[in-house]
Amino acid sequence: MIRALLLLLALLGAAPALAKKPPAAATGSFVDLPRVASKNLPEPAHVTIWLPPGYARGRDRYPVLYMHDGQNLFFPKQSGYNKVWAADKAMAALIAEGATRGAIIVGIWHQKARAAQYFPQALYASLPAAAQAEADRFIARPLYSDGYLRFLATELKPMIDRRYRTLKDREHTFVAGSSMGGLISLYALAAYPQTFGAAACLSTHWPLADPSRVNAMQAGVLGAWDIFLRDRLGPPAGRRVWFDHGDQTLDSFYGPWQVEVDRRMIANGWQPGRDFETKSYVGAAHEENAWAERFPEVLRWLLTEPAA
Repeated sequence: MIRALLLLLALLGAAPALAKKPPAAATGSFVDLPRVASKNLPEPAHVTIWLPPGYARGRDRYPVLYMHDGQNLFFPKQSGYNKVWAADKAMAALIAEGATRGAIIVGIWHQKARAAQYFPQALYASLPAAAQAEADRFIARPLYSDGYLRFLATELKPMIDRRYRTLKDREHTFVAGSSMGGLISLYALAAYPQTFGAAACLSTHWPLADPSRVNAMQAGVLGAWDIFLRDRLGPPAGRRVWFDHGDQTLDSFYGPWQVEVDRRMIANGWQPGRDFETKSYVGAAHEENAWAERFPEVLRWLLTEPAA
């Protein structure tokens, strides 16, 4: 009987081992600064900081990821849409699986005049008159994106570097956002090339205003992008950019614009796969759940050292 059982086991193979559960991701910790004073903003900034698991007990220094629309990153009840990027969970999961040591996330909440805060002023100045009129209709307030970037680069980053164990160099300082946040992320890389080493621009709002109205003047808007990408952003010089978009809701407008931007990036010396990535996601809409779904991929790309 025993010999028969042994033979049966040999024929069937060894019993499979119990599947191991992936390691649970530690949650990290938060610091909330609801009123950060600034001489460059019309009102104090609200900043929420996420520190990686084990930060308080360790001595390691970390890269820093500055993210726009900070109220939409972590807590659904703070979000304007009751849905979030879950940026902390995405980072913690990558740390738990050993894909990265992680990074400090600094979320800067958008203020009341979000479009005025994120619309690049240098682009506005290059727009034809008709496109400027559409931008004025869309923004409805005076622009202050230059002041916002001065706050990021000359006030907030120095404060974060003083208070936390950061890797201060540009190769470990990143910026990310979606839609208008994608615009201001690219603008940050152009305006402060020695401060920010990489930008993640998700669902970037290339038309700058209502796309259903702007598409008729696409050539003029692309002319402004030509000037910006050539004269403001310039060659890569060691910097990197992530671009992406879906194909649903507002993202359905972005594909043709992204093709034109990619072409202009290449003309200015940016090599796809080395200096920048462009991804499209079938079925993805213009909303936080879609950005949350692909954010782990974005983080992997940001935190992976580029090949020499």
